[in-house]
Amino acid sequence: MSATETGLSAATRAEHCVVACAEAWRNAGEVLASPMGTVPAIGARLAKLTFSPELLLTDGEALLMADVPAIGARPGAVEGWLPFRQHLALTATGRRHVMMGASQLDRYGNQNISCIGDWARPTRQLLGVRGAPVNTLNNPTSYWVPKHSARVFVERVDMVSGVGHDRAAAAGPSATRYHRLPGVITNLGVFDFETPDRTMRLRSLHPGVTVEQVTEATGFALTIPDEVPLTREPTEAELRLIREVIDPKGLREREVPA
Repeated sequence: MSATETGLSAATRAEHCVVACAEAWRNAGEVLASPMGTVPAIGARLAKLTFSPELLLTDGEALLMADVPAIGARPGAVEGWLPFRQHLALTATGRRHVMMGASQLDRYGNQNISCIGDWARPTRQLLGVRGAPVNTLNNPTSYWVPKHSARVFVERVDMVSGVGHDRAAAAGPSATRYHRLPGVITNLGVFDFETPDRTMRLRSLHPGVTVEQVTEATGFALTIPDEVPLTREPTEAELRLIREVIDPKGLREREVPA
């Protein structure tokens, strides 16, 4: 039954993005979800409330939440303390799935969040490398890009922060053993690296988006399957959770405008 048939308005682009992000944690088991961004945070909560009940969520500081509060609300119940050293232990042992942002991404999944331009004389200073190398070499790392453009999806990143498939392979087994980039979610679609040369592939399009829009907004050649499916629609139950429980203030629509 569609949303409109049950009195709910049709899912927005932001809500399709939320569901796509939630799918990254489907059947993840008892691992720590570390979503970065409003839509990924809603997606992680949605996964916890539906198909991944064992998922661990934090309050963004040092507490493991026993419940699933709305975005911006304090947890009503706490099930544990997660100081930084323990957080790093989960990362280093692969018991965490982080969804990071990216200022630049290339076809192999190399990510840049450090600077734009030459490293010695950058034109713009960004966040810095932060934990990206440790994340990408030790636990599953997905990416969320709320505005898909050729400025983000580039032929070659200006500096490697998160390690992509080509660089991990060049470094050898010590780098590839736990290296995993499950996918990239943007406001246009879902992407993965399930190709023979481990380069980026279009996995699904969000409703209303065309292949031409995606290729024009990407600065390198994507692998495009002959048939590209649509990103799945949220169920009625998922829409109610998103709108009434997880994000009643509609913050998702600010990150991905209709």
